[in-house]
Amino acid sequence: MKTYTKQKLTFEQFLEQCSESGLYELVDGEIVEVRATRNHDDVANFLLFGFNDEIRRLNLNYVVNNTAVFKTITANGIEQGRKPDVSVIDKDKCRSNRSAYAALEEPIQLAVEVTSTNWEDDYIDKLDEYQRLGITEYWIGDYLATGLREYLGNPKVPAVFVFLLDDEGKYQCTHFRGSERIGSRTFPELALTADQILTA
Repeated sequence: MKTYTKQKLTFEQFLEQCSESGLYELVDGEIVEVRATRNHDDVANFLLFGFNDEIRRLNLNYVVNNTAVFKTITANGIEQGRKPDVSVIDKDKCRSNRSAYAALEEPIQLAVEVTSTNWEDDYIDKLDEYQRLGITEYWIGDYLATGLREYLGNPKVPAVFVFLLDDEGKYQCTHFRGSERIGSRTFPELALTADQILTA
């Protein structure tokens, strides 16, 4: 009896196959479709538009989108292709090679993941990969309160978690609930509460 092992894709092969769609991630050498409910998209789009409004209002040198793919590395050295629900990217980095399909390999300014049933990806895997890459700010919007009680409390309450990279390259976390105003290093004047985001 023969055993066949599916060959794991490299990051470059992933880009060749999925360069234009923005609907996939590379996870452990396999292409994974990124699908979201309408509620999930509502939360992500609310943040995308809110960030875009701040960028325009303050004339900040960022672009914001929901299709950016970038390369991360796991603790085991495996290349991943990640596509956050919302990405805030330095405009100069984003536009340095405008005709290229290749993903970004440098850290972006801010990544947002809206958690649904795949909460472990956001709270564990992506948290580690984004920290390892050096993404300055990482948000988790857990509108369904699907994460562990150690994150969300008991009873579990929906929350927005903001992770900020410290001087040692480690994330420090602050969580926001209810009417608490979100604290952001990227958008210090942002006037959004956790409820506004989580009930979008």
